[in-house]
Amino acid sequence: MSLFYSSILVAIFSSMLYHVTIKFTPADANPALSLIVTYLVAALLCVIFLLFSPLKSGIANGLKQLNWASIGLAFALVGLEVGFILVYRSGWNISMAAIVVNVAVTVLLVPVGILMLSEKLSTMNYVGIGVCIAGLVLVNVK
Repeated sequence: MSLFYSSILVAIFSSMLYHVTIKFTPADANPALSLIVTYLVAALLCVIFLLFSPLKSGIANGLKQLNWASIGLAFALVGLEVGFILVYRSGWNISMAAIVVNVAVTVLLVPVGILMLSEKLSTMNYVGIGVCIAGLVLVNVK
């Protein structure tokens, strides 16, 4: 299986695991403490991953290759996880919360892709975006 398909399968599986596990974070658990444990385990997993994908020129040079995106990603991850902990604690269903967030983010990323990354969309892409927006409206009708 090519990296193109295997990588999307990893992302899909991981996203499913993410929502299931965060939904089961105990309601009385402190979100900050929960995330500290999460990130400590994640750091350990990243160290193990690093052993299987070693740096070509050492850690010092590897760190020099990084930019602001690593710090921005940290803020995004904490915001995402605190957001979903609170979303599920406030009563959202796992099936609806993920759909609402993912479709909304996808639609909001369209102008980012077009304006900042020079991506091109086809007419069929725009039709699909319209269907997504319609679906977002429909899943939120009470």
